[in-house]
Amino acid sequence: MISARTLAAAACAAVLALTVPASAVAVTRSPAASPTPGPTPAPAAVPAAGQPLPTRMADTGGGSQLVTARAASPRSTTGTVSWWQRHGSRWHRVGTAPARFGANGLAEGDTRKQGTSTTPTGLYDLPFAFGLAKAPAGTEVPYRPVRNTSWWCQDNGSSAYNRWVDPRPRDCAAKEAERLADYPAQYRRALVIGFNYHRPVRGRGAGIFLHVDGRGATAGCVSVPARAMARIVAWVRPAARPHIAIGTDSGRTAVTRY
Repeated sequence: MISARTLAAAACAAVLALTVPASAVAVTRSPAASPTPGPTPAPAAVPAAGQPLPTRMADTGGGSQLVTARAASPRSTTGTVSWWQRHGSRWHRVGTAPARFGANGLAEGDTRKQGTSTTPTGLYDLPFAFGLAKAPAGTEVPYRPVRNTSWWCQDNGSSAYNRWVDPRPRDCAAKEAERLADYPAQYRRALVIGFNYHRPVRGRGAGIFLHVDGRGATAGCVSVPARAMARIVAWVRPAARPHIAIGTDSGRTAVTRY
């Protein structure tokens, strides 16, 4: 996703406070329903505040690699990206970097609308990487080199909606697509975020990436400094089922919800 300052030229092609699970609640029963009540069950265990962020999340995707992208509030345009590795039952933070989000903050992924310059919250997979620069040494995730004919289609009327296309098909209008080579800074290296990707909903949004910083806030992507992006691409292992969780410190879009 390109910098918000470039939205006039092209749309962007278009992841902590706790949310604590509710404790067990005692339910009053009538004598007939419970003639010989047993001992009151103990409350469900609540993850301690000092535990690693992934441990406090509702879901991490079931793998052993997780990227978290969190902002202070839905109105924030900056925050933090961290990447985590699970060894056995414990999560360990591998790295962290400052992050940028959409120019209009963050929005719930299930109801986000295309063209709103908001970053969708939620838990998503990371299907593949791409870039104008070569893949970092040790890269295992599928990595597509960007050519002059490489586009990301965000035309709602196209059969290629929210897909990499090379070359651009006739039913994907150039004004409704992004030629990736036009953004050498942002797309030096990037990971596709699986938002609205596997079963695209028209009008929900297209081309949400984790990519290198531009000049400011994005139009819906998550961006990090170039060095951090290279580290993340080299670290991701498809066999580890990596995911990204995007959210806020608290509230309805808290990252711990996903």
